[in-house]
Amino acid sequence: MLKWRRESILDVYSLLIALFLFASPWLFAYANPTAKLDLWASSGAVAVVSIATLVAFSMWEEWLNLLLGAWLMLSPWVIGFTHTRAMHFSVGIGVAVAFFAAIELFLIYDASTPEPASQDPASHGPAAGG
Repeated sequence: MLKWRRESILDVYSLLIALFLFASPWLFAYANPTAKLDLWASSGAVAVVSIATLVAFSMWEEWLNLLLGAWLMLSPWVIGFTHTRAMHFSVGIGVAVAFFAAIELFLIYDASTPEPASQDPASHGPAAGG
């Protein structure tokens, strides 16, 4: 059951980015097999989490997308495919995934905080004095 929220478009963007990342080893002919495997696995994970968030939203899914984005940014150094084209795509897409997840988390937390009482003196009733 798909319930559309105003933040759902960010999950659609993350899904589209994940699909592009999944296709990028074929589009750009990466020679490093470790990079290919990491990009396929990471993009698959981001896509699954984005689809799950669209179907049944839960806050942990956005936190997981944020962590996956951080992994994509760090994986070239952890796995060892620095100074390659795959590194640039991994870092760039990781930044985008983490950015969209952070925006969505901010919007969710911002919407859940109550509005402070207005400090406008005109809204408290008739003005004092004559």
